[in-house]
Amino acid sequence: MIRILLVDDQQLIRDAFKLMLNLEPDLTVVGEAGDGKAALALTSALRPDVVLLDIRMPVMDGLETTRRLTAAHTTSAILVLTTFDSDEYVYQALRDGARGFLLKDAPRDQLVHAVRVVAGGESLLAPAITRRLIERFVQHPAFERDQTPELQRLTAREQTVLRLLADGKSNSEIASELVLGETTVKTHVARILGKLGVRDRVQAVIAAYESGFVQLRPRRPVKGRPDQAMH
Repeated sequence: MIRILLVDDQQLIRDAFKLMLNLEPDLTVVGEAGDGKAALALTSALRPDVVLLDIRMPVMDGLETTRRLTAAHTTSAILVLTTFDSDEYVYQALRDGARGFLLKDAPRDQLVHAVRVVAGGESLLAPAITRRLIERFVQHPAFERDQTPELQRLTAREQTVLRLLADGKSNSEIASELVLGETTVKTHVARILGKLGVRDRVQAVIAAYESGFVQLRPRRPVKGRPDQAMH
């Protein structure tokens, strides 16, 4: 059973998410908090598998809460909730230890999928949304563009895997594309994380973009809304 802590200052949002999540046989909401300070105490007391965390809250916002949970070496996976267009701090939350992010208006199947993904130890890298985040920050004056020695230590195969991670591909998709076993891909990913000194796949992708190792490619026309896909 995946145990979830809901953190949002809006009771209606918590009620809606609780209803959707508790409909799943493998998910259960074990606690709720209306601000980050309460979330820290409940995370320590309840040890949830996933903290579903809003960014904008009173008392302590989601960004500071993410920092403190990470500093406390919590085993709970942090999944950030955002309205996206108005939240400028999601990127920083990912750098500070969030396992992924999800739009507040995401359909129920995306919410459920996201919780299961981060609870399983993976990071949520929705390609379209990740791209929009990167585009927002890639032109920032403080954005680093020097390739780090850590990236230069990657083997040719590890570099290929990192580029595919940056495309938002899962282990199984990478295995299929490179004609490798999924266990082999997991080994490559683990080595990449170790060499880069990062916690998870999200931070590896951020490092790849920040260093200029991975470049944004021209958009391809797609049908429908591009931010609906979740991987």
